[in-house]
Amino acid sequence: MAEMMSSSQATPTDIYLERLALETQDRKERYKLLVGDLDKHDMASLHAALSEDSDGHGEGDRNWQSNGQSDGNSDPAALSVGRRLALAYAEPPLAPPDVLSTDTAGTTRLQTAPPMKRTPLAPQQWSTNPFVNIGRRFKRWANGDFRRRRRESPSASWKWVATRRRWVLLVLIFGQSIIAANQMRTVLPGQGLQWLEITILSLFVLLFAWVSAGFWTALMGFFQLLRSHDRYAIDSEVGDEPIDDEARTALLVPICNEDVARVFAGVRATLESLRSTGNDRHFDIFILSDTSDPDIAIQETYAWLVLCRDLGAFGQVFYRRRQRRVKRKSGNLDDFCRRWGALYRYMVVLDADSVMSGKCLTRLVQMMEVHARVGIIQTAPRASGRLNLYARMQQFATRVYGPLFTAGLHFWQLGESHYWGHNAIIRLAPFMQHCILAPLPGKGSMSGEILSHDFVEAALMRRAGWGVWIAYKLEGSFEEMPPNLLDELNRDRRWCHGNLMNFRLFFSQGIHPVHRAVFLTGLMSYLSAPLWCLFLVLSTALLAVHTFSTPDYFPEPGMLFPVWPQWNPTLAVGLFGVTALLLFLPKLLSVLLVWIQGSRQFGGPLKVLESMILESLFSMLLAPVRMMFHTRFVLTSLMGWAVQWRSPSRENSDTTWGDAFRAHWSQTLIGAVWAAGVYVMEPTFLWWLSPIVFALMLSIPVSALSSRVSLGQLSFQKRLFRIPEETQPPSVLRRMVRLLTRMNTGMAAPSFAQMVVDPVPNALATALGTSRHTDAEPIRKRRAERVARGARMGPAAMSKLERLDFLDDPVMMSQLHYHVWEDSKAHHSWFDCGLPGRESKHLPTFN
Repeated sequence: MAEMMSSSQATPTDIYLERLALETQDRKERYKLLVGDLDKHDMASLHAALSEDSDGHGEGDRNWQSNGQSDGNSDPAALSVGRRLALAYAEPPLAPPDVLSTDTAGTTRLQTAPPMKRTPLAPQQWSTNPFVNIGRRFKRWANGDFRRRRRESPSASWKWVATRRRWVLLVLIFGQSIIAANQMRTVLPGQGLQWLEITILSLFVLLFAWVSAGFWTALMGFFQLLRSHDRYAIDSEVGDEPIDDEARTALLVPICNEDVARVFAGVRATLESLRSTGNDRHFDIFILSDTSDPDIAIQETYAWLVLCRDLGAFGQVFYRRRQRRVKRKSGNLDDFCRRWGALYRYMVVLDADSVMSGKCLTRLVQMMEVHARVGIIQTAPRASGRLNLYARMQQFATRVYGPLFTAGLHFWQLGESHYWGHNAIIRLAPFMQHCILAPLPGKGSMSGEILSHDFVEAALMRRAGWGVWIAYKLEGSFEEMPPNLLDELNRDRRWCHGNLMNFRLFFSQGIHPVHRAVFLTGLMSYLSAPLWCLFLVLSTALLAVHTFSTPDYFPEPGMLFPVWPQWNPTLAVGLFGVTALLLFLPKLLSVLLVWIQGSRQFGGPLKVLESMILESLFSMLLAPVRMMFHTRFVLTSLMGWAVQWRSPSRENSDTTWGDAFRAHWSQTLIGAVWAAGVYVMEPTFLWWLSPIVFALMLSIPVSALSSRVSLGQLSFQKRLFRIPEETQPPSVLRRMVRLLTRMNTGMAAPSFAQMVVDPVPNALATALGTSRHTDAEPIRKRRAERVARGARMGPAAMSKLERLDFLDDPVMMSQLHYHVWEDSKAHHSWFDCGLPGRESKHLPTFN
């Protein structure tokens, strides 16, 4: 500060008023600041003079001083917070009077959240030991406290229909797997009698059953979508009934270090779509932040203010950033439920990349109002918005194949279905009573906070007697895919660990068998990779045994007749063909369904077929790569290696050649060594193994090239991998894209240093602070120490956590602002970074 004064020959108060005048809207007020008779003896006098010169806020600020909270006027800058905001945001005002007001101490405060109505939440402890659970059930039975469930007639409920369907599914899966296992036994040289062949056969049965389950799910989904009416669909009895005024719904957007422009563009597009339906009065939106980066936190508050000012959404759109970030996303939802859950009947959970139409949200509430015993209704989000070749192929796959599997899940599960953690509506009362998650007991990587909370919450909701449904035909629910393979694998790393932890709840007391199966399928989604890898390794080992060892024609002592090794290539080809049919027939059925329902928005009938073939070939290239990564994920999770839970990329980012090499060099090496070893032992066997080893050897170029936006745009021009959301985007997506473009070019939030130094951003930061502690001597002393240290060390020397603490505490933020301007020993970098020229930091508008 001293260097700045010597170069300009101006007092700190003159520079302060000049900077404040730059932000002042009214010309008369600006002239008054520059040439008026304000007391400029020192900074304390200037802030007091600004407070006395105000019409509304100054009285409250003077009350703050008179209440004795200033500790000898140790926080003079707090006196002028209201006046600084009034000068900068005169017309229209920054916020309505009930939002921009004063707290009980008289300090100016900007309310970002509604008044709380606290509800105590208590999670139930887990009982995961099956023997303990059996003992408890026996004890209840012995005490006469064991009640049988009342049987319902088949016509009275969907439950008996679901039970019959599931028995049929089990018969189909296991019957098909037994037939395939017998066929596989005849393919093996030793007819499945050697220990190595027995192990291979066991793995084959598990993997074939897994493939068979997916096949029958997709097949029933195909027939389900061909039908014009589904009597068991959750929306089959729902009309366009008006929503009860008491049926308040909260839209929750949990975020953590996300792309701020993308989040708020999606929130704003959703809100505008809601308003177009006329039902927006039934909905409030909560942005629930766990952001740990102070610069992103500032961007979030500015984006929230811009949205509320542009749409007049104060009192409807709220923002809260937690200071105590526990349990990740589920903890963020618990925090909302504890503070405001009692004010709402329902909540809709969105992801940071979610967009939902107003019609879809209205329909979800109408479904919940009609079905009083439904706890969760999950939509089937449609992926869109990405430009990379990889993401466009994934979007095509989820859009074309996904409906079959979603409808199939509904067919088998009905009211005991999946919940995927976002784009779903939840009944708050039972959720708050039954679905608050306790940590898993024990020590190690498979204990502690539950990571993948969605499956567990659905299981707890069903355990309490509430239905969990999929609205598989409901339109207007959207999400985004990872832009490239590496980002998808980074997400899978987290999901893998979470699903492995969830399987500990398989034997938990009271869980419905269907949700036990959901835990099992979640486990198999990742455990199938190491099982497949082990199957291939043992098959190679079997080849080595028969290549380098002498055949044993009498494996059992006392045998009279030899056992001749047999190899029947015809049976092997047939078994391979059946497996390929189970894998690829659902894709062919998906294309057939598109042809029946109309393929113009998918690029035309031939382009759909061509896209399916290319996507299938690409999936074959990626399958071995995913196998190797998922195998590593499972092993590292079981060994207790730490998981980095970073937010996924929300941009159309390319994978560099360097990143691809660092991620895939080991798979390339494994593929080359594997191919060379098999070629030495038996060259003809290499043809069977070529889809695996050659895919591993090509993993680097496939990963890098598939991430290219240019190739994605080229495929769009060739009408490949087209989806309706690209050909004819819904209005809510078009609105989101327009808003995102404007926000990326026009949104510029100040830095932390500017929030400290610049008069108006600092007033805004002070008003937004939420840590309003009682006036105690230890707290005052601690604040004074941190403020003095912060003023002398400069912004660059402060950690992210320290900067967040200042943003949270309005007193420390105001005191640091005052000390930086008043203290001649303050670090010069505060002004170098905090006053960048004559740049204005007014909130932009995007009307």
